[in-house]
Amino acid sequence: MSVRTGLVAATAVVVAVALAGPAVAAPARGDHDHGHGATRQAMDAAVRDGVPGVTATAKDAHGTWSATSGVGNLRTGGPRSTADHYRVGSITKTFVSTVLLQLEAEGRLSLDDTVGKWLPGVVRGNGHDGRRITLRQLLNHTSGIYNYTADETFGRTYFLKDGFFKHRYDTTTPEQLVAIALSHKPDFAPGTSWNYSNTNYVVAGMVIQKVTGHAYADEIDRRIIKPLGLHATSVPGTRVTVPHPSSRAYSKLAETTTGPTYDVTELNPSLASSAGEMISSSRDLNRFYTALLRGKLLPQQQLSEMKTTVTSDEHPDAGYGLGLIDRKLSCGVHVWGHDGGIHGSSSAAVTTADGRHALSFNFNGDWSGDSGAVIEAEFCGK
Repeated sequence: MSVRTGLVAATAVVVAVALAGPAVAAPARGDHDHGHGATRQAMDAAVRDGVPGVTATAKDAHGTWSATSGVGNLRTGGPRSTADHYRVGSITKTFVSTVLLQLEAEGRLSLDDTVGKWLPGVVRGNGHDGRRITLRQLLNHTSGIYNYTADETFGRTYFLKDGFFKHRYDTTTPEQLVAIALSHKPDFAPGTSWNYSNTNYVVAGMVIQKVTGHAYADEIDRRIIKPLGLHATSVPGTRVTVPHPSSRAYSKLAETTTGPTYDVTELNPSLASSAGEMISSSRDLNRFYTALLRGKLLPQQQLSEMKTTVTSDEHPDAGYGLGLIDRKLSCGVHVWGHDGGIHGSSSAAVTTADGRHALSFNFNGDWSGDSGAVIEAEFCGK
């Protein structure tokens, strides 16, 4: 379960969007390194590899360090900002899971409840049966529900150039996204294997609305965003723009690793729904994951459930919990968090289990750059 492959994409981009961006590898800019020199070098390396620009913020015992590299606007050459808002993709999943676990702590649901209990008939057909799938299996991707973003027609419609420019402002509903998934057979019987599926978290968002009577976005805002003062964080719904300050977002919109670079900043994020539509900043993400791992958002029982992971033979150094990834780094350090990708944006947010050392960053391009190298540099570099 690679943090860069299966887990990175909020919309599981089914095209291998290209390399060869025209960005100039401007040196990283920011505060004095305070031990973050390796991270700065990894950011510069990502820009040399083709990422237009990077923005990052780390927090540790020495305080907060922020830096940028590359550009935020290929047309003007303007730099990225350390305060940039950006689309965080699948990092949304940790927020959704946190709300469901809070509802469990309040006695309003159990993770062992079936999807069918809360959404009767919604996940039913073509071999799928919500009466056999638990909420826990949604959150840790063991449900077997087909991943709607892996659908070939969906990919052509939203991820390739002609389809994207025709449909970038379309609104999709959760019910439509689930219907796409149900047009395929399940990947496996519930609980028998693991496969990353964005459909799981679309359904999870629908469960939140059914249990609370409020949209999942409203519950995230009330339970997480406002209490933590995450002023740069939002659930945009159908809003197509990203608040300022922000950089432009770029994609190749192709199946190859060459070709033109397109500005994809504006899009209707309802295509990602509760699987990946959120917007945030590096400072906000550090604050969120630090609060989460320190037990400020969940009681110990629910946090333990969230940190109970599923592993696979293919990716022995990473485990997937309930919307939370445990990643063992080369130096033996474990970091917890999530990655997220959506058109023109690739992000990662991780923290140590004690919440004392956190890092969040964003590439404003979706076709190149090694997010793992940046994480390794921050926690294992000298």
